Amino acid sequence: MKLKYIIYVFALALLSCEDVIEVDLNSSEPRLVVEASIDWLNNTPGNLQEVKLSLSAPFFNEEIPPATGANVTVTKGDGTVFTFLEGDNPGLYNCVDFIPEINENYTLTIIYEGEIYSASETLKPVAPIDYIEQNNDGGFSGEDIEIKAFYTDPADEDNYYFFEFLSDLTPVPSLEVYEDRFTNGNQIFGFYTEEDLEAGNTIRIRNHGVSQEFYDFMFLLLQQGSEDSGGPFETQPATVRGNCVNLTNPDNFPFGFFRLSQVDEVTYIVE
Repeated sequence: MKLKYIIYVFALALLSCEDVIEVDLNSSEPRLVVEASIDWLNNTPGNLQEVKLSLSAPFFNEEIPPATGANVTVTKGDGTVFTFLEGDNPGLYNCVDFIPEINENYTLTIIYEGEIYSASETLKPVAPIDYIEQNNDGGFSGEDIEIKAFYTDPADEDNYYFFEFLSDLTPVPSLEVYEDRFTNGNQIFGFYTEEDLEAGNTIRIRNHGVSQEFYDFMFLLLQQGSEDSGGPFETQPATVRGNCVNLTNPDNFPFGFFRLSQVDEVTYIVE
């Protein structure tokens, strides 16, 4: 009887713990968020490019507000100016006559709400994907499917790579960055695995040539977002600054990065 009473009291205690706890998070003024990735896909002219501008928002906001009404241009090293115009989709700015050139420098200029933002980068070449290798005995269980995309790194130069693995399993791509510090001139690979990957799934594999600055930027972002980060004694994530600056008001710096890459893409169907 006493045991039943204790269980009854414990159950009532659990039922009473249904109060909604409201978390009071710090808020700040919205900042400009720049998503400017100029990708020159192999065997295409590369003239169609897009820049996405949005504003930072509170953590629990379900929608990301677009940054509309901006003036967006990219200037090539020889002075050629490419204009990006906002279309029917707010915050998306498109260019139809962009001219990509390997190892050429480009400068992004954004005028938004009376302030001038700028970033400069070089269009980096990429090593093409040689072949895809599939392993069906991967992971701790020995039953996971692993995909390796092999490419040959050029010798006697520093190279940095950004891989995107876009699967029909999930709308969110798997991202990886690699450098050639210990593999210079060798054949190496980008690696992808997914728990539910099975025969018949389609994977779009994209290898981008990137700068060291973008490699460092993305490396920090991926570290902060990994499942292994955030332990009780870990340093709290800090704001990762990109290469975009506010020339008018440096304290009102934007988020994001201006990147230019040659891209090699292979579509692979899991066997």
